[in-house]
Amino acid sequence: MGLKEDLESKPPCHPRACAIQDCLGKNNYNEAKCSHLIDALYECCDAFYKKHGDNATSASCPKASLLRLKMKQRQDERNK
Repeated sequence: MGLKEDLESKPPCHPRACAIQDCLGKNNYNEAKCSHLIDALYECCDAFYKKHGDNATSASCPKASLLRLKMKQRQDERNK
């Protein structure tokens, strides 16, 4: 599925959250092996908040302020 479809799922971004859980289960909960899926979820959640505002909620997404913090931390790690 693409970003548009994932945003329209119920709850929004749920397919991406499930993909992370599946990946973690298959990789003994080694987050590094699923990092690309975490980035994909954050991309979806960021688009969700841009579309619906920071007060919107989705069970699949962290709160907007926490999402932005996590995205910044991940970007900072990549830039080291």
